[in-house]
Amino acid sequence: MTFDIVTIFPAMIEQAIAPGIVGRAIERGTLDVKVRDLRDFTIDRHRVVDDMPYGGGPGMVLKPEPIFRTLDAIAAERGRPLTVVLMSPQGTRFTQAEAQRVSRLAHVVLLCGRYEGVDERVRARVTEEISIGDYVLSGGELPALVILDAVARFVPGVVGDQQSVVEDSFSRGLLDFPQYTRPAEVTWPDPVGPAVLKVPDVLLSGNHAEIRRWRKREALSRTLARRPELLSEAELDEEEQDILRELVAERAKGVGYERD
Repeated sequence: MTFDIVTIFPAMIEQAIAPGIVGRAIERGTLDVKVRDLRDFTIDRHRVVDDMPYGGGPGMVLKPEPIFRTLDAIAAERGRPLTVVLMSPQGTRFTQAEAQRVSRLAHVVLLCGRYEGVDERVRARVTEEISIGDYVLSGGELPALVILDAVARFVPGVVGDQQSVVEDSFSRGLLDFPQYTRPAEVTWPDPVGPAVLKVPDVLLSGNHAEIRRWRKREALSRTLARRPELLSEAELDEEEQDILRELVAERAKGVGYERD
């Protein structure tokens, strides 16, 4: 899969993607990611990419011409059509399902805004807008990194064990179950006395059927407690539906239904 990321702060992107699974995927050629410095597509000696907004007001706005030149250069190099995604709080909310959808595209241009945003005419060249949440950041670089990382996980060969992607939180509309590793017991100093934190016995039992059911129950319990709205569209098998009914009944009776 191919990405072009357009930004006025290329170092923010380059330094962030160098380590980890994305960096290794780029080294192997599984991902093709190019960071485009918007200032390289200016034509004045000061490399100006922004200007004051018409009508007055605070802040600066990214000019359209450097962005258009950048997109033209990408199209000439990569070919058309381009899928141009503008990082914008006005865009579609980014979710796991959106990440999977975007991963099916062959080539994506991530356009990072700055300051008060981009000149409205830039949207004539934009395919879609994506928001990572209902808040405002200083620029589009962090959202672009979030999208790149989330989308890259769906590209075959990026993650070593593809099954871990299938079981990620939100993949089926559920939060993930608790994870544990060695040692089986950890002593945590407590003002009253030492506390021993243990791995649940079922995970040490070797009974794979019981472990599978425990994990399903814990994922459902966490989702019901923390993000119940997800359950309305979650993809549940028959066993999970039965477990959910049990949890809801326990909750109605006032029985503890979340185990952390």
